[in-house]
Amino acid sequence: MADNQQAVSVTRDLFNEVMVPNYNPAQMIPVKGEGSKVWDQDDKEYIDFAGGIAVNCLGHCHPAMVSALQEQSQKLWHLSNVFTNEPAIRLAKKLTDATFADRVYFANSGAEANEAALKLARRWALEEHNQDKQQIIAFSKGFHGRTFFTVTVGGQPAYSEGFGPKPGAVEHVPYNDIDALKALISDKTCAVMMEPLQGEGGVVTPDAEFVKAVRELCDENNALLIFDEVQTGFGRTGSLYAYQQLGVTPDILTSAKSLGGGFPIGAMLTTEAIAAHLKPGTHGSTYGGNPLGCAVSEAVLDVVNTDEVLNGVKQREQWLKDQLSAIGEKYGVFKEVRGKGCLIGAELSEKFEGRARDFLLAGQEHGVMVLIAGANVIRFTPSLIIPEADIKEGLQRFEKAVAQVAG
Repeated sequence: MADNQQAVSVTRDLFNEVMVPNYNPAQMIPVKGEGSKVWDQDDKEYIDFAGGIAVNCLGHCHPAMVSALQEQSQKLWHLSNVFTNEPAIRLAKKLTDATFADRVYFANSGAEANEAALKLARRWALEEHNQDKQQIIAFSKGFHGRTFFTVTVGGQPAYSEGFGPKPGAVEHVPYNDIDALKALISDKTCAVMMEPLQGEGGVVTPDAEFVKAVRELCDENNALLIFDEVQTGFGRTGSLYAYQQLGVTPDILTSAKSLGGGFPIGAMLTTEAIAAHLKPGTHGSTYGGNPLGCAVSEAVLDVVNTDEVLNGVKQREQWLKDQLSAIGEKYGVFKEVRGKGCLIGAELSEKFEGRARDFLLAGQEHGVMVLIAGANVIRFTPSLIIPEADIKEGLQRFEKAVAQVAG
């Protein structure tokens, strides 16, 4: 195996030769990570504010995760759901103990967790009400995954168009616009799906009154409220899940990204009564709930769901916002710095409108990894335990990138 690996010269050009061109990754290739730092093939160091798109909640190669993976890898990797396994049962128990939920369904990703949530909502409406109750309402600029169902429910047409007829009975209203939702929702609505803070759509925070009103409208119309917490969940906003800070409880919640800290896993959480509608044979996942993924996720949960880490997230929010605001004022590049916990968005000022990717690329040149959320927002989703020294160093590098772009 080692000889075969050495025989292939792994370069960025080789990516273009062998990969489907749906991604356009950075020119450098990361090869090693530790904590909040990453090194590429040339041993250049980067501060990681991207976190694998809000996935690496404990940074790279956290000892608790490495230990859990190594230990489980010598016991059981995969069984299929013809059998259950101890890590899956333990993880499900810890998730239900820590949330509103009674039942858990495991999948491989956020899109799969959302697919399960949407199918469950439709099945619940059919069995509890009638076949006309099938409308799903979601929000413009929302993002719920890339399967055909989830990308249709997501409110970004650029991701769903060009693939033929879409699943029906899916409609969208603007985020934070309760009057628009009030005008559309009815007894034909089976579910309203929303992010409790929009991530891909530009790091948009909801009004507290809006979230409560959505819950009330769902109750009035016998519709389920689905919270997509794929990006906001597992400590990202300073509580285990964002709903716990909003005073609103969903009927179904989806989780992924930080749930595995970098190992692929997704979960759908719901109540016993709603879960009863996914009877044997109605839905499934070959790898969902595999022992390896669940063992790693359990280790992540044990670290994240502590006062020390969750309170530390709120502290990191302040460090990031204060320093980014100072950079924005100095160079006139940001209209607003917003977000919650370790999910921060810096919206560009009019002068730099549409140039978020320029800042991302300049950041890479100066040794810092950031993300974008649309063409106008630079997104920061670092590890929940990133040291203050790494935040300072990373933002010093980012300021050099800003100075370069700002000219």
